[in-house]
Amino acid sequence: MFRFALIGLIFAAITQMSDADEKTLSFSTVFKGTAQFDQLKKTAYANHWAELPIGKRTVAVGKALVGTPYESFTLEIDDHIEAPSVNLLGLDCWTFFEISLAFARMLDDPKEQHTPQRLLHYIELDRYRDGKCDGQYLSRLHYLEDWLWDNHQRQLVRDITKDLGGIRAPVRAKEMTIGWKGYRYLRNNTELIPQLAKHEKRIEQLPTYYIPRQRVRQIEDKLQDGDIIGVFSKAANGKVSTSHVGLAYRDSAGVLRFMHATTQKDYGRQVAIDSRLSSYINRFSHQAGILVARPLR
Repeated sequence: MFRFALIGLIFAAITQMSDADEKTLSFSTVFKGTAQFDQLKKTAYANHWAELPIGKRTVAVGKALVGTPYESFTLEIDDHIEAPSVNLLGLDCWTFFEISLAFARMLDDPKEQHTPQRLLHYIELDRYRDGKCDGQYLSRLHYLEDWLWDNHQRQLVRDITKDLGGIRAPVRAKEMTIGWKGYRYLRNNTELIPQLAKHEKRIEQLPTYYIPRQRVRQIEDKLQDGDIIGVFSKAANGKVSTSHVGLAYRDSAGVLRFMHATTQKDYGRQVAIDSRLSSYINRFSHQAGILVARPLR
């Protein structure tokens, strides 16, 4: 009996190992752009980015990424397994700001730790609820409102929107459950949609604030390099929802500009340094205002 029990335990252990292996994605799947990563490091060392405050350091990384092509759905990397990932070959608005910030954070570590794996660690810290990816799609912070709340609570960033005169945002968070067919994970795991709907309902109740578009010009002088700027768009029934994100960048003339990965043809569908932030917000009639998160570390 003992022999059969031992065989059973061994079989169970092997099965668990196999399950773990099946839940691991290859390095080539989760990290793209090793040459670009190495070049970023060389530029960082040559220009002593590690000596800069976190905000200016984040902007330095962002500026180095200017010209990187825009690419949609870079986080949809598997049908079932969720994992921290980096793609330096193509960025969307979210991955642009989070990679800039994650790389900036990594520079606080000793040089021997400046590896793709360490960058993935900082992506996980930022991108997932409580800083931990459990392999499940819903551990990711899919909505910027949720990301702001989670990262603010963990003191990685500070939500300064209300301090800048922001007002309570009537948030509508239904984009993903309505458009679920556009997301690879949801198409292949439709049982997640009801759970996602619960998250969306919770997000709509979060104490989210925004600065209406007509007030953005008034607060530009209070913004700093590396502040994360979330853009709200008008939604149904007088509500708003975040639709875009980028970084604040004050140029040599003192103008507070918007740096982001953009689909606009005028900017080449790439990471670009755009116009004055207030001018950008007022350029499109559907844009309702902004939120502002300041990196703390």
